[in-house]
Amino acid sequence: MNKIIAATAVLALPLSLLAQTTPKPKAPVKTTKPGAAKPAAPALTLKTLSDSASYALGVNVASSLKMQSMDKINTKIMEQAMKDVFANKPTLIDDNSSFTILNAYANKMQEAKSKAVIDSGTAFLARNAKRPGVKTTPSGLQYEVITLGTGIKPLAVDTVTAHYSGTLIDGVEFDGSRLHGTEPISFPLNRVIPGWTEGLQLMPVGSKYRLYIPYNLAYGLHGSPPKIPGGAALIFDIELVDVKKANGAGND
Repeated sequence: MNKIIAATAVLALPLSLLAQTTPKPKAPVKTTKPGAAKPAAPALTLKTLSDSASYALGVNVASSLKMQSMDKINTKIMEQAMKDVFANKPTLIDDNSSFTILNAYANKMQEAKSKAVIDSGTAFLARNAKRPGVKTTPSGLQYEVITLGTGIKPLAVDTVTAHYSGTLIDGVEFDGSRLHGTEPISFPLNRVIPGWTEGLQLMPVGSKYRLYIPYNLAYGLHGSPPKIPGGAALIFDIELVDVKKANGAGND
């Protein structure tokens, strides 16, 4: 019996030693070959009407921002601001400041986008100011008298009747009263672009002037798409036909 015990001990010894000296097998490590594509993120699923509305709102907001050249927005910061508002947490910027900042940012982005058009208009007006017969007002408006009338001059509060044609500085016509019919059009003088409000007050009834209007007195940085690009200087030929005074009197 002792021999059997001894033999068992001898057989057990190598097994115990083996258990002590042989490392346990490790789980296989997944490796990614250099240049291999990362696993695709799971596709977004819109399961409820709320999900669809949330996504639609994102599309709407992003499309609006993109149209305003505000396509470099940090969406993570924007998301945090939304979370703060929904959680009724104090925000880093109040509502009033938000509008001011957004307007400044939109203008900055649009100015960069319109730089070539602005520069072209600025150079044109600088050359044009040197031409004989062209006068420049303190605001930067330029005008040239084609025909000088003898009637009254309108005030900003008056309603005027006029024929006009408008072109870009390259001569492309974008609008005109005769494009809409044969009759002149009437409009309150304080409801038009600043260059018109100022320029027509210089004109006696019966006059025809050519106005050269810098972009800041026309349609500004954003223009009037699709015909008038942002930052465009404009040229208008205007014939002042009549003035209706704010008190109801017409031109005699």
